[in-house]
Amino acid sequence: MKRRDFVIKSILAGSVVSNPIIAYHKQDPFFEIGLAQWSLNKSLKSGKIDNLDFARIAREKFDIGIVEYVNQFFINKAKDKKYLSEMLNISNDNGIVNNLIMIDSEGNLGDTNNRRRNKAINNHKKWIEAAKFLGCSHIRVNAAGDGSEQEVSKNASESLAALGEFSFDYDINVIVENHGGYSSNAKWLVEVIKNAGLKNVGTLPDFGNFCIRSTPKDLSDWGATTSGCAEEYDRYLGVEELLPYALSVSAKSNDFDSDGNCIETDFSRMVNIIKNSDYRGYISIEYEGSNYSEEEGIRLTKSLLEREAI
Repeated sequence: MKRRDFVIKSILAGSVVSNPIIAYHKQDPFFEIGLAQWSLNKSLKSGKIDNLDFARIAREKFDIGIVEYVNQFFINKAKDKKYLSEMLNISNDNGIVNNLIMIDSEGNLGDTNNRRRNKAINNHKKWIEAAKFLGCSHIRVNAAGDGSEQEVSKNASESLAALGEFSFDYDINVIVENHGGYSSNAKWLVEVIKNAGLKNVGTLPDFGNFCIRSTPKDLSDWGATTSGCAEEYDRYLGVEELLPYALSVSAKSNDFDSDGNCIETDFSRMVNIIKNSDYRGYISIEYEGSNYSEEEGIRLTKSLLEREAI
């Protein structure tokens, strides 16, 4: 077997080889590794696994004790205390820290239509309450909206301030991810956060979501680059600019070379940027690729983070 094939197969098998590339570090890492539920989105959407399986899978399959939920996978359960209690019991039974809930499909917080924007603000409130019930520290929201950069920025800041004020009583942070459109411009997003003006409103830097638009006339792109990216923000600069406001970090991965390195992002460079900042929170795996299975992609990303964690 070629050495390069041996390296990646050893990672997927969960073994350690005498190679500094993947050798286990004996020192304590400067961050803890979490798992974003979106890494298993295909299995969840197909019904292969259920939302209630997630915390157990994180612990049993990957030995990960920090998780990030996605509201899409329990979209009608935000006020269902019986269901939320079951989620909480499962996470407690598996020694899991529930870090956050990612919120989608509840309206645009940067909407230029005040009626729709106010509805979006109110739609997010039930998830703040659910996050508190589950013992989470944050909800992740999107600063999306139609309109000019200035219009969407102003409206997003006002919405975030309103949600931040509401979430104070629940001890929940409201954090915004670079997630396509204007929000993938880190300088724009930093201004949105600054103008919200609250300590519990921050960012969730994602290693990969820096595609501002996939075609010249499309500003609704969510970071996908299947058709190419017409305008992309420098991911390393973007993460560096978002880190002073970061309350969680997402380690996006899509594909790997035969040595187990992420092809689209230099993890060594990215983790070094984080290490040189003041951020010392969780870094969560978010695998979105198709060349490896979800389980393989999660394991490869975890190995990369462990390698760079010292």
